Amino acid sequence: MGKCDGRCTLMVICSLQLVAALQRQVFDFLGYQWAPILANFLHIMAVILGMFGTVQFRSRYLIFYAVWLVLWVGWNSFIICFYLQVGHLSQDRDFLMTFNTSFHRSWWMEHGPGCLVTPVLGSRIAPDDHHVITVSGCLLDYQYIEVLSSALQILLALFGFVYACYVSKVFQDDEDSFDFIGGFDSYGYQPPQKSSHLQLQPLYT
Repeated sequence: MGKCDGRCTLMVICSLQLVAALQRQVFDFLGYQWAPILANFLHIMAVILGMFGTVQFRSRYLIFYAVWLVLWVGWNSFIICFYLQVGHLSQDRDFLMTFNTSFHRSWWMEHGPGCLVTPVLGSRIAPDDHHVITVSGCLLDYQYIEVLSSALQILLALFGFVYACYVSKVFQDDEDSFDFIGGFDSYGYQPPQKSSHLQLQPLYT
């Protein structure tokens, strides 16, 4: 029963990770954030692999999934530091998120809760095919929305890492307790021995 509970819990965590990653992928696509898009895609693939390993009792897949979660925590920690401008990180370095292919920023910058977008007409600092805007009245700045999203990803990743290690250990213990290759030999099964001597019994009629 404990093993089933661990597997079911891990499946729930993976499902939540998948939903959160897909939601994040949509908004990153809308904001042309190519680096997060690539990272989200790899994360979705790793989560699906972890779900497959949980269902099919594949401990190696769960180990790979757990290793990826460590990298995923590191990436989201970088995102948090980036939007909070920790150290020498600055949001003005757009190439970190867009690979220097566009001037777009987070989709939440213009579409956050309560945000009022006002275009600045006749601005000379706007490059070709772009316009300058001012954003005001936001109930929550886009930086903090991105930080909360990354914090949620880290929280789910930590739970997923713990349960992936636990379920993987259970699978490995089960494999050690029963040798599928050796069959019944691992349990000391001995086939019945054929006797070379036959005992004759008299027949009475």
